[in-house]
Order: sequence, then structure tokens, then C-alpha cells
Amino acid sequence: MVAMLNERAQILLRTLVERYIAEGQPVGSKTLAQSAGLEVSPATIRNVMAELESHGFIASPHTSAGRVPTARGYRFFVDSLLIAQQRELFDPARTLKALLPNDNPQRSIAAASQMLSQLTQFAGIVAVGRRQEVLLQHVEFLRLSETRILLILVTNDGDVQNRILHSQTPYTASQLVEAANFLNQHCAGRTLNHLRSFVETEVFTLKSEMVGLLNAETAQSSGNDLLISGERNLLNSDDLAGNMQRLRQLFELFERKTALLQLLDLGHAAEGVQIFIGGESGLEPLGDCSVITAPYQANGEIVGTLGVIGPTRMAYERVIPIVNITAKLLSSALSQ
Repeated sequence: MVAMLNERAQILLRTLVERYIAEGQPVGSKTLAQSAGLEVSPATIRNVMAELESHGFIASPHTSAGRVPTARGYRFFVDSLLIAQQRELFDPARTLKALLPNDNPQRSIAAASQMLSQLTQFAGIVAVGRRQEVLLQHVEFLRLSETRILLILVTNDGDVQNRILHSQTPYTASQLVEAANFLNQHCAGRTLNHLRSFVETEVFTLKSEMVGLLNAETAQSSGNDLLISGERNLLNSDDLAGNMQRLRQLFELFERKTALLQLLDLGHAAEGVQIFIGGESGLEPLGDCSVITAPYQANGEIVGTLGVIGPTRMAYERVIPIVNITAKLLSSALSQ
């Protein structure tokens, strides 16, 4: 796309995008002439804007003679014209301390999601390393009451997950011990996915309700692979708040999570920051949004992806470094 535009057209496009991001109003040729710093006539600027519009970089709303950037215009801006702000966004020592609450990796990941949301005022998202690749070491059931059971899952990496299961059938302590011993005998050293498959197809000696409880719990363990913070920030966005149908679709997407995880998987496999603008995500609810992601590591191995979801009209030069630096700091925290 760079070959399509000469230097003057690129300067005008960058100026238009920056003004629109800052003010949220269509940009006219007079404003561009005053802001771009080019010694050209208004007629020349109008000709260049017509050229930019013909290439699909800008569009003219029906209610204004000014122009706004399109998703294609944002993409060109991000790829070719953007100069990211390099100012210090974090106090590294304080941030690392915030990401290391009690040396608990899960809390560090949750803190990163909240930090992204607070710094950008958009939705912060973190995809956690895939639990199906972790091996199960031990399963235990503890009877808390007639209808409440504590499930304890211990994995080979030392992670301990506790869940309270609600049952309509009163199981005795001996029944729970027998069930746990049976699962440990057949599933220890296997993945959590194997445990779920084993329960679904082979554990005929357990009551059907217990099978359902275990299925729900192991599915929940896999479903907890995406943390989202600050979704309500998007309600304050002028670009999204006026479209209630789009917001409803967006929150349904947050609720389902599966499609978002597939999108973040693309960032998991890539190097560095990835930016999906509008329809580039392939998800209809994100048609008016941009998603900025970056992978994070633990001891040199990529274990997940984090990022930000916000309107396409966002301050990319500020948000991109926030995502990039947060990924690096989380990697450092998890490696420690």
C-alpha cells in the first residue's frame, strides 16, 4: 500500500487519522491544511483527499463534508505511519511487585489483565497457557456437607485448583474416597482432557450425577483460560455506546470466550505485537473494534497471549507500547 501514496498523501493521511483519533470528528480540508504543515493550496488538499478516498483509506459520512479513516486507513497508519510513544509508561519495580502477589502465577495473570484495562480504559484480556497440556498428578474429593463437595486437582507443575461442587445426592466420605482412588489409578500422569474423556466414556461405576459434576468442573478448568477485565469501559466509548446492538454482540462474545481464544491463538503463534483492526479479526462483533495482542513467556517459553480490545478510534501510539511492555513484565514476573 505504501507504493500507492506519495509522501504528501502519507503526511495528510497521518494528520487526518491523528486528528480524528484525538477529536472524534470528521476532518475537513481546511483543518488538514492548518495541521499538516504543508505549503499547498486547499484545492490540492481536496484532490489528495479524493485520491485517499478512492483508495479506500478514508470515507465521507453523510452528515459532514469532512472525512474519517476507514479500517484500511487505520491499517496503513499502524503499519507505515505510526510513531509509537517511547515515554516511560511504568515504574518497573512497582509493576513487577504488583504482578507478583504471593508468587502466585494465576494472580499475576489476573493482575496483568486488570493493569491493561486500567492503563488503556478499554477491555484487558489475557489467554492463559493451555491447561490440557498440564498433567494431572492427583484428584481428591472432600465432603463439606450433604450437598457440597470440595474437588482438589493437583497438576505436575505444582498448581493446585480447588472447586466446590454442588450435588443433589448426599455422598458419603467413603464413596468420595473410592471415586478419587479410581480416578487416580486410571488418570494420574494424563492430561485434564484425558480425565474429562475418561469420565464421559468409561466411569460407569460412578453415579451419573457425579459424572456430570466432574464433566462440568473439568470443562470449567479449560474454560477459565481467558481472563477479561474492564469490559464496562467500552460502555464509555463514544464510538461504541451509540450502537446498542453491537455492544450486545460484543458482550455475548465476552461471555462465550471460545471465539476470542481462537483469535488470541493467532497472537500466541506470532512474534511481537499483533493488531487486528475491524473485520480483520474475522469476528462480526469486533467490526468496530481493534484488538492489540502480544505473547508472554515463562522461562523462555511462550505460554499465553494478552491484549486490549477497544474501538478502532484509539490512540495506537500509546496502547501498543502498553500491551508490549505489559507482556514483557508479565514474562519477567512468571519467570521469577
